[in-house]
Amino acid sequence: MSLDSLIAAARQQGASDLHLEAGLPAAMRIRGALHTTGEPIPGPLLAGFAREIIGEAQWPHFLERRSADLSKTLQGVRCRINILATSRGIGFAIRLLAAFQATIERLNLHPDFKKLVAPPHGLILVCGPTGSGKSSTLAALIQEINLTDARHIVTIESPIEYTFRPRRAYIRQREVGRDTPSFEQALLDALREDPDVLMVGEMREPETMRLTLNASETGHLVLSTVHSSTCAEALQRVAAAFPAEIQAGVCAQLADCLLAVISQRLHFRPELKMRVPECEVLVATHAVKNFIRTRDFFKISSALETGADHGMWSFARYRSWLENRRNWHVPRDDGSEGPDTEPAELSPAAAPLPAPPRAAEPARTARPAASPPGKPGERIEIEPVDGGFGKILKKME
Repeated sequence: MSLDSLIAAARQQGASDLHLEAGLPAAMRIRGALHTTGEPIPGPLLAGFAREIIGEAQWPHFLERRSADLSKTLQGVRCRINILATSRGIGFAIRLLAAFQATIERLNLHPDFKKLVAPPHGLILVCGPTGSGKSSTLAALIQEINLTDARHIVTIESPIEYTFRPRRAYIRQREVGRDTPSFEQALLDALREDPDVLMVGEMREPETMRLTLNASETGHLVLSTVHSSTCAEALQRVAAAFPAEIQAGVCAQLADCLLAVISQRLHFRPELKMRVPECEVLVATHAVKNFIRTRDFFKISSALETGADHGMWSFARYRSWLENRRNWHVPRDDGSEGPDTEPAELSPAAAPLPAPPRAAEPARTARPAASPPGKPGERIEIEPVDGGFGKILKKME
């Protein structure tokens, strides 16, 4: 048994997630439901898998933190891997990403999504529950810019899930923990890197949200994700992350920079034998911006229902569009739709930068015992300390 064979089995079963735990059989999430398969996996075997993937250089950091986040391509499948210490030993939570380059067409999203990334600045939020395909939709929006416009794109992710090959755009991807210490530091750096588009993997902390809002106000197109089930809830969650005394200012800032909010969930279609995203799309019209400024988030749902002329979609109307759709993209299993990544000879495996060395403490030189103060009018002699200015004088003799 190897990790590659487990990944291959999960891909063959059409699983979106693979869970490995010491002493338990492997568990696969297929169409949203969890299924166990095989025999219990020994703990030492999982520990060996973990050490091999993390590497000897980073293994001490894992032992200290007791968890690690990384992404790897295994068996031709891009995987987001979380390795964690548990009461039984070491466990794995592996998300199997799409084996093809995410685009709006290949994800079966509405063509109107292409219009969302046309503006030169503003904020676009993609929200939904865990496992709803937010990262894939975000990657499709970035790829749309990459294929159509010459812009400088900087992505900040933890970890990097989809890799992009620059086409018309100039793309830099930074991974938190490997290329930058935090989302906050990467956002501060990005403002000095002349970006046109910023992609923030996830807004979790208030400081990350604050810097993301600032970036969208200063002439950048910013895309990010939020965990929520509806568009209105996503905006409310951003505002509620800040202290009450500054929420009015945050809502005003959010209203000024917001372009659109996409909320999505996955629905299994038996005729296609795959899950397809169902979306709710909120466009920041003048009425929506006013609701955000006054913090009347409960009124956003009614504006969304009546905003079809402005490009808004409710879940019900989007589901109706899916029912009438005839042209579907079904991913192939022959590997002909591989991700649009750098050729192997042009993209060597990135090695983590060495940790900054600790500043060595200066050697303390023994000071001569303090002599008692002289009498008034008496000359005080100070002995030169070897290694200081006296050493320079000796060299000149």
